[in-house]
Amino acid sequence: MSLLTTAIGSAKKVKHALKDELDSRTPVYLSPVRRIERVKTGERICAMTFDDGPMALPPSPDRFGGKALTLVLLETLEAHGAKGTFDVIGDTSSNYPDKPGKHGSASWGGVAYDHYPDIHKDGQGGAVHCPELIARILSGGHQITNHTYSHVIFGRKAVVYGSRKHLNTVDEAIADMDKLDRLLLDKYGYRIGYTRPPHYVDAIPGGFSSYDACAVLGLQYMAASFDGAGWLPLKTYDLEVEAVWKPIEAALAADPDALRGQIIFQKDGYNMARRTPIADGLPKALEMLDRYGYRVVTVQELMERGQFEDAGPGEALYDAARYLVEKGRVPVFRNNKLLPDTPATLPALLMMLHGWEGAKRRIALMKGQASLPCADMKPAHPYSGAVSIALERGEVTLKNGKIGSGPLDEAAFQKVCRKVYGRTVPVSGPLTHGKLIMALARLEGMEG
Repeated sequence: MSLLTTAIGSAKKVKHALKDELDSRTPVYLSPVRRIERVKTGERICAMTFDDGPMALPPSPDRFGGKALTLVLLETLEAHGAKGTFDVIGDTSSNYPDKPGKHGSASWGGVAYDHYPDIHKDGQGGAVHCPELIARILSGGHQITNHTYSHVIFGRKAVVYGSRKHLNTVDEAIADMDKLDRLLLDKYGYRIGYTRPPHYVDAIPGGFSSYDACAVLGLQYMAASFDGAGWLPLKTYDLEVEAVWKPIEAALAADPDALRGQIIFQKDGYNMARRTPIADGLPKALEMLDRYGYRVVTVQELMERGQFEDAGPGEALYDAARYLVEKGRVPVFRNNKLLPDTPATLPALLMMLHGWEGAKRRIALMKGQASLPCADMKPAHPYSGAVSIALERGEVTLKNGKIGSGPLDEAAFQKVCRKVYGRTVPVSGPLTHGKLIMALARLEGMEG
């Protein structure tokens, strides 16, 4: 294993440890856009995603007679009755001037920008240049998701991509994702529902994030819970191939149910050493999953069979929350959990009611295009847009100029429900988020 790979692996472990520590101290908020990594399900199903394609070039090394890498992956999936989710880009050919970075490093495909499938080979990859591969993905019943049109990171990422150019505004991020959405819709009649930001960079200059851009476009954030490590350069190609399937084998040997509901990350393109271990590793990974009785489905099907991370089909809370989602309400936290024991607050209730519209209003508030008269809430607050809408519609009133963030009492809850629904339903005891989900589902018309 090279020093570079060891350093990258160590950096990943440190990053994940820091992220876990930060997440444990960071408040989580309700959000119309959820970071979906895995879902709770009783079935042995999982999803496998492939980033950065399609790629018209053959695998490297090529043991497939010159076939395009994406076609090799499709045929391998289909030989196992599996469906893939292809997180595609549009076209990276406008990301110049640029020069290649150090071979085997994170900048292998460009110092200032990414270039797929490789620098100066942009015409061999992406939806713009590979229409036959896009059509083949769709005809095979696989899913396409949005990895942005140009694969330019949304904001600065100093640790690994300090020299990278990035987008400067939330509007640029929206436009870049929308450009790919429109291409798929106009040319193939295909509507994309999920996205994965380049390199998982979420922060956008100006205090915005990828979640804001996703909310405007109606997209969900597709993350992953299991990393197929074929993108990392190792000492030999055989070791890289093993990195694609060995972790899956180890996880299933330790716990046959370990991958239930998980989203697995893989790459439809070169790794940092300009090799494609996924081509030779994918058959073995699928054989492992077959051996343990798993079905590999699209992320869309995975979500249809289990929406949330902490509640699954057959649970009353799951059924109520899913019903609210279908009605356009927002009962789910950004981490894709329902967190039913979380104490209820008035701003959170308003976010449940107006989350999608509220997310767009929040952007306007942050741009100074709308006003929020609350003395105790700033425009950047995740619930500011929903509160602004509720105040505008007379669903709530301020007390001493404040909306308040303390526990929600039953009287305040019933007052909002009468304004919004013209009726109310009984609730008792300290109000929790789980109780609000059940009550609002009944108000929306769910029987039982």
